Amino acid sequence: MMPAHETYDVIVVGAGAGGMTAAAVAAAEGLRVLVIEKTAFVGGTTAWSGGMVWIPANANMKEVELSDSITDAVQYLSSTVPEPANAGLRAAFLARGPEAIAYLEANTELRLQPVRACPDHFPERLGATPGGRVLEPVAFDGMWLGKAFARLRAPLPEFTLFGGMMVNRLDIPHLRRFGKSLRSTLRAARLVSEYGLQRLRSPRGTTLHLGNALAARLYASLLARQVEILFSADVEDLSMQGDRVAGVVIRHGARDRLIAARRGVVLATGGFSHDAALRRRFFPAGAGLVSATNTSSTGGGIRLATAAGAALNTDATSAAYWVPASLFRRADGSRGVFPHAVTDRAKPGVIAVNAAGRRFVNEALSYHEFVLAMLRDSNGEPDRPFHLICDREFLWAYGLGRIKPFTRNYRRYVASGELIEAPDVAQLAAKIGIKPSTLSATIAAYNADAKEGRDPEFGRGSTIYQRHLGDAAHKPNPCVAPIVTAPFFALRIYPADLGTAIGMKVDAQARVLRADGTPIAGLYACGNDMASIMNGNCPGPGITLGPALTFGYIAGRHLAEGATVATDMAAASV
Repeated sequence: MMPAHETYDVIVVGAGAGGMTAAAVAAAEGLRVLVIEKTAFVGGTTAWSGGMVWIPANANMKEVELSDSITDAVQYLSSTVPEPANAGLRAAFLARGPEAIAYLEANTELRLQPVRACPDHFPERLGATPGGRVLEPVAFDGMWLGKAFARLRAPLPEFTLFGGMMVNRLDIPHLRRFGKSLRSTLRAARLVSEYGLQRLRSPRGTTLHLGNALAARLYASLLARQVEILFSADVEDLSMQGDRVAGVVIRHGARDRLIAARRGVVLATGGFSHDAALRRRFFPAGAGLVSATNTSSTGGGIRLATAAGAALNTDATSAAYWVPASLFRRADGSRGVFPHAVTDRAKPGVIAVNAAGRRFVNEALSYHEFVLAMLRDSNGEPDRPFHLICDREFLWAYGLGRIKPFTRNYRRYVASGELIEAPDVAQLAAKIGIKPSTLSATIAAYNADAKEGRDPEFGRGSTIYQRHLGDAAHKPNPCVAPIVTAPFFALRIYPADLGTAIGMKVDAQARVLRADGTPIAGLYACGNDMASIMNGNCPGPGITLGPALTFGYIAGRHLAEGATVATDMAAASV
């Protein structure tokens, strides 16, 4: 289906969080907006994510009786993002992030709530907060979307229950206590009953949480404002009028078709995580090719912009945001990538070992810092093996990767080769190519102190962030327990990216810049197409979605405030 018009005020390329925010804001300001999405779904990687949005000093914090200030945020970022690059963009983010959230909640269907207990990644640094800077989407009923619900990208099946039921972070403890607590059992029974009723009307659960709720709320905002969305369409080129971007050229059957933009074009295609050439150019050799992002993130926005004269900002301490991931095959034959962000690494009774069978990192560090340790240890080797090691008690209580807690039939994962099992540590080491004496010594050294909840080698569980990811019910250290109960298990993990940090240079209005620092008139970028304002550092959860929403909002407002471009291209064709 082609767009209804030949000319729009604004064209947004990409229907992830940043792109949909820009489109929703422009439409709320009264502009005619077209969104062009290369896949058949909205949501991008956001729909698979935890949906956390990092916005310091947001007004919502008062709901949980927490306070913050821009001064504290500046102090925190001065130590966690010490490089001078993009300082002006960080200042713009801190100044306008709270404004963006307030506007979106007042003018769109987006609703966010503060997470009281969600510490910054470096809580010991000056200016850090124990919670509140992270906002999460309020649960959303997908039935509100009507038939358009089918266009919302589904969450990863590994993060749902019973073939499509989403649960929020507050439900998980109750599900774990099912049958042990009357209150938890009743709550779990209610959730399952509601899900059963939803499945009578829908192919999956319609109570949405996490990033799926965030994507759904932004999508609902577009639908409510009659924003057109063109699915399964490729933008072949940007159309120029002099030195100004005045539209896009899309593929339509055997012909190209030009669609004009009076005010401008916003690029929000998700970065280049799945472009092998750009990964080889910018990523460290040890990173390999594993990505936890949506496969549509192939660098399309970057190629369009650079062809129009845009400059890339490559001044980053890390080319991407990282997460350890395990790989597997689904029943339909597709390859799955499970991001080990918060579910298992910090729980008591698991360690990570390198190719030599030794621990190399505090397993409870943030997902980004964990992989940076993997990359340092790999020393440029692209396929150096790393494994998570645990025992039967851990697997039962916490699960491992996509294997959920309380899984009785784990042997199908062993049969597929995804999970390695052995009756003792020596045999486990032999199965994963590690010297048995080394792995045995590693576990023995860890166990000696773990019995008392201590980790003198890496200090696991020493910060509130690490303890937040552990098991609060486990004493004395929520992150540390010995590995003693046979059989023993190993799961291979890989460095994977959660999104690229290298992208287009932009100014504080989200306008794409040339190498000489001048803006390309009519061209904007946000999300992972825009270079990371944190320079590849990861000071807190939601460090990509916070700037994505903020600069999507900035782009939408600037486009609404700008002058209409005079153009006679509306009826042109190429």
